Amino acid sequence: MRLRSVALRLPAGSDSSLLRGAARASGPNGGRTYTRHPMPDRPIDLRSDTVTHPTPEMRRAMAEAEVGDDVFGDDPTVIALEERAAELTGKQAGLFVASGTMGNLVSLMAQVPRGGEIIAGDGAHTFAHEAANHAVVVGASMRLLPWDDEGKMDIDAIRRAFRNPDDVHDPITSLVTLENTHADSMAQPLPQDYVQAVGKVAAQKRVPLHVDGARIFNASVALGTPVRKLLAAADSATFCLSKGLSCPVGSVVVGSTDFVWKARRARKLLGGGMRQAGVLAAAGLLALRDGTDGMIDRMAEDHLNARRLADGLANLRGIVGLEPARVRTNFVFFELTRADLRTKFLDVLKDDGVLMIDYPGSDRIRAVTHYGISETDIDLAVAGVKRALHAVGLAPLAEATAA
Repeated sequence: MRLRSVALRLPAGSDSSLLRGAARASGPNGGRTYTRHPMPDRPIDLRSDTVTHPTPEMRRAMAEAEVGDDVFGDDPTVIALEERAAELTGKQAGLFVASGTMGNLVSLMAQVPRGGEIIAGDGAHTFAHEAANHAVVVGASMRLLPWDDEGKMDIDAIRRAFRNPDDVHDPITSLVTLENTHADSMAQPLPQDYVQAVGKVAAQKRVPLHVDGARIFNASVALGTPVRKLLAAADSATFCLSKGLSCPVGSVVVGSTDFVWKARRARKLLGGGMRQAGVLAAAGLLALRDGTDGMIDRMAEDHLNARRLADGLANLRGIVGLEPARVRTNFVFFELTRADLRTKFLDVLKDDGVLMIDYPGSDRIRAVTHYGISETDIDLAVAGVKRALHAVGLAPLAEATAA
């Protein structure tokens, strides 16, 4: 019988250098092997950057936030957050919403008529991971286009994807969408010139461009380009506070004053009007501060940790499909030489205190770095992967026990 270690859950950002001692694990054929290896005092949770915990300063700000009624439009902290988001993104107005999915949905509702069609990349979050809300709620179809290794759809392909508005058989192309960073390409950041080129095509066709910028600040940090420049060609955009920015809840939608008013009405229709939401918005205000006072610049640390993880995994026997040079933000994708062992591998890894996920719609495993993950955690995660590879029979014991 395997003895599972008990993990003490500490707040994100806590010192993870405290280590446990001996651990018992099952070998590849069910036999027991006894090892003495360092294990984290809490799970190293690399499933997503949504698992981040608010900073202590955020918790204090939330407790002390000045609030009103946001549906009436008089919560001062929400207003301040929306104004700060608009300033950072170079847009006229912002709207605080409960989630990135809601942000994308109200953006579609504000811009796409029933029966309209949306051009998006194959596997786009708005298509693949938001419960088909574009069809169920908006009543729109999506035209999906392939993308290259950098997460880019071909500009000419986008142009050709527009329907003929004079043909009664065709839906009317109503919106073009991009995702930045582009999740399925291992979170590649889309540069300013590419977004501008897509925006130019959309503008020529008199159709708005929406950017699902769930991790747009990761793109900004990786590229060294201000978010307002990355979104200059976009008519609307969303970004998540609850991922790399480490807030507990929420996203912000930005765009023109007219667009945001339509999005606000859509938010109300969905039941997304919150009352004393300043309690949540207070964390976002802190996260969006400039420099080391905020949570934007520190994302560079997450990117370095992701590359450190990729470097540690790339040459391990049993792992394929990982090119460390492609790790530009906070995602690491890799595959096993036997895809059928993914579930077993992840279970063994979990028992060892390291959490990753089986990435939907592929044979890949995903690990995401974020606030609360340190270099020490990365090194422990690499060691855990070595042991898991051995436990499922993909690597010899010598590699599992190597430093």
